[in-house]
Amino acid sequence: MRLVVTGGAGFIGANFVRFMLRRYDDLEVVNLDKLTYAGNLENLRDIEDDPRYTFVKGDICDTVVVRAALEGADAVVNFAAETHVDRSISGPQDFISTDVLGTHTLLEAVRELGIARYVQISTDEVYGSTETGAFTEESDLAPSSPYSASKAGADLLVLAYHRTFGTPVLITRSSNNYGPYQYPEKIIPLFITNAIDEQALPVYGDGLNVRDWLHVDDNCAGIDAVLREGALGEVYNIGGGNEVENLSLTRQILELLGKSPELIRFVTDRPGHDRRYAIDCGKLRELGWSPETPFETGLARTVSWYRDNPDWWRKIKSGEWREYYAQQYAELG
Repeated sequence: MRLVVTGGAGFIGANFVRFMLRRYDDLEVVNLDKLTYAGNLENLRDIEDDPRYTFVKGDICDTVVVRAALEGADAVVNFAAETHVDRSISGPQDFISTDVLGTHTLLEAVRELGIARYVQISTDEVYGSTETGAFTEESDLAPSSPYSASKAGADLLVLAYHRTFGTPVLITRSSNNYGPYQYPEKIIPLFITNAIDEQALPVYGDGLNVRDWLHVDDNCAGIDAVLREGALGEVYNIGGGNEVENLSLTRQILELLGKSPELIRFVTDRPGHDRRYAIDCGKLRELGWSPETPFETGLARTVSWYRDNPDWWRKIKSGEWREYYAQQYAELG
């Protein structure tokens, strides 16, 4: 199989590239990535010399680059996206461009080149918030942020291409991922690295917002199952079954690092902050998938990874990151 992975230098994309090369010997992977602030080739340093792996720098909005990268591909998995909710609130344009228009460019290339399978990587955030129960793939879409709205728009476009043109598409919607190589603007790597440096951990609002945490390796296994066994035109939820309040998560991180809870700082809640996410993954379980990483085990391993790899994240937490952080959490002083 010749597999094109877009956004393969990002957090989930890089872990997926590594996962697939580790699992299958008869696989060629082409990684198409623009290398925005969150794209980092160091995430793939250990496999960059693998003859089955090729990196192509390019934007999924660039028709010429996309067509060249996808030529001869058997399948495409699209991770390329702007993904951080806070950044979508302060600057939504990039989200609309990459997440919607970039998806359109890929769909056109898949259709024109006759590629057999296209997997769109989406998010449970397209469903919005729920106080009770869990969202299924049939639930209405009710995005709350420009980020989740851009992903919902892309999902609808993907499904429309299937219905109109018969494009062989699938969609995965995962809950919050965590694990190694995650850019430290997201809550788990941000709080781990801040705590290591004895810096404040900024908790939004009352800290009681609930997220379902999914280890990135379990997400990769779910995406692989959908890629190989999923029914075309269908959506599959991928969740970890680990609902945790943000404040509880913060305290667990501090405990694992032996740090004081006095590092917790409550800050002004962000606009449109969803209260609780929960998704039903029964449809994917029918394909034989189930999450294998208990949250306590996965979180401990993740804390250890950031503690053991300071060179990776200290280089990131400078320059653009530092400017963004100072603006985003100005009330910390």
